Order: sequence, then structure tokens, then C-alpha cells
Amino acid sequence: MSDSLTYAYYPGCSGAGTSMEYDMSTRAVCEKLGIRLTDIPDWSCCGSTPAHTVDHTLSSALSARNLQLVEKMDLDTAITPCPSCLTNLKTAEHRMQKDEMREKVNKLLDNPYNGGVSTKSVLQILVEDLGLDALKKSTIKPLKGLKVAAYYGCIMNRPPEVMNFDDPEHPMAMDNIMKAMGATVLPFPLKVECCGASFGIPRKDVVMNLSGKLLDVADDLGVDALVTACPLCQMNLDLRQSQVNSATGAKHNLPIFYYTQLMGLALGMSEKELGMDKLCVSPRKAIDAIGKEEKK
Repeated sequence: MSDSLTYAYYPGCSGAGTSMEYDMSTRAVCEKLGIRLTDIPDWSCCGSTPAHTVDHTLSSALSARNLQLVEKMDLDTAITPCPSCLTNLKTAEHRMQKDEMREKVNKLLDNPYNGGVSTKSVLQILVEDLGLDALKKSTIKPLKGLKVAAYYGCIMNRPPEVMNFDDPEHPMAMDNIMKAMGATVLPFPLKVECCGASFGIPRKDVVMNLSGKLLDVADDLGVDALVTACPLCQMNLDLRQSQVNSATGAKHNLPIFYYTQLMGLALGMSEKELGMDKLCVSPRKAIDAIGKEEKK
């Protein structure tokens, strides 16, 4: 196996709980594609959404601890499936380029972080390091007949000076992966709009409004499903879809897949190993559309 496809893997807290199917499908897809994921030993929470709103130094230290562990692994690239984790890890690296912040953060760590670990999303390395041609060649069960729209959420590619991946206003990585593996991808005009993210508990009305708009547009497009790369987005659109319906009077019944789940199907994996049974809105109709000719 090429060393260029070996990475330190940071699953994030949700990967062991609320987004277990994302972690399952990510690991399965990477193994199938010859990408080696080496778990970071003794990794800890990056602080996710709450920490940076309280203390930037503490938030950076939580992430820097994990980056320092990657240094000890003799690997120079850490990857994570979660955009929220990615944001924290990359922001810590960005902030610590300044001597003053690096000194403040390292005072909180048992072992100082010296810098130099590159952090990327799994999505990024699939597109940039492996490549779309390799995905096409690896596809054994094309997603032909399935109509999807790709929803990126508001933090995967922004701010661009920190995230440094894809177009911050019109990203295409998931679109291109789905096309390469045979799906029909429709342009989604709200692909980087916020779903309400972590407002699910303090402001459900915000989530109902923002997520409702996304589901309305997706249904108007006539897609079989939405694909996403973010656990918070997936939760708001899938788990809370019935709440959106109750709040807005809509009748949405739209499956919300992690893009890695559909990749797994295209690579010939079973629904069980991709965690399809963990989705709240049944994916049955969308999965059954794969391989069928589109009606004209």
C-alpha cells in the first residue's frame, strides 16, 4: 500500500455515537479503496461547537493535543469525516502559527505541539489524493437511476483561508464523487446554506425554519435523496424531519444519506455494513431506485 494513502484518523466524538453510520461507512469505503486509516491513540474531544465560543485558547489546546499525538505517530496528515472537528483542528493550526498563541496553548498541554500536521477532510483526500478516475474504476454497482443533490452545510469549506478546500460558495467535491459513481446529481442552490446546526436544543424554531427551507427546495427538485458530509446537518435533516413536518405542515419523506454510504453501495458493500438501518427516514425507496431506468 502506498504511504501516500496512509493517514492518521480522527473519528470525532459523534462517530462513536450519533453518527456511527458515518464512521462505519467511512472506514469501510476507505478500506475498499486501499486507503489506510490509523486511529490516533488516546484521541480526545476537539471541543467541537461549544469550546471556541467560551475560550479560543482552550479550544485550540483541545485540538492541538490531538495534533501533537499525530506528530508522535510519524504521520504528517490527519483526516476526519466531520466538518465541525475539521474546523476546530484546522483553526487551532491556523491560530498557532502566531508565536503568542502557540505559547499560550502549549502551556496547557502536557506535551507541546510543534506544528506541521496537515488536517484534511476525508472528502478532500478522496477527491485530491485518490482521485475521481480511481473512484470510477472502483465502481462495480453504479448508482444509475438515483437522483441526488449534495448539501455541504456552511462550514466544510469556510472560511476559505482556513479550510483551503473546494469553492467556498459553490463546492463540487460531493457532486463530482456522486457523478463519478453513476448517480444523477441535480444542482442544489442552497448547498452551503446553514441548516441551524447546533441550535437544535436552544432554538428549535431556527432549525425548523432553516432545515425546512432545505427540504422544501430538495423536494421541489424532485430528488430521491440528499447527500451530506456533516453529522449535524444529517441529524437536523433526517432525525428532525418529522419535527420539521409538524412545525411547518410539510410532508417531507426524503432520505438523507452520508455520501460515504452511497459510495459504499457503488463499491458493492451491503446495507448493513454501511449502517443504512440507522437512518431515521427510510432509505428503501431511494436504494431501490438504483439500477432502474429513469422514466421519461
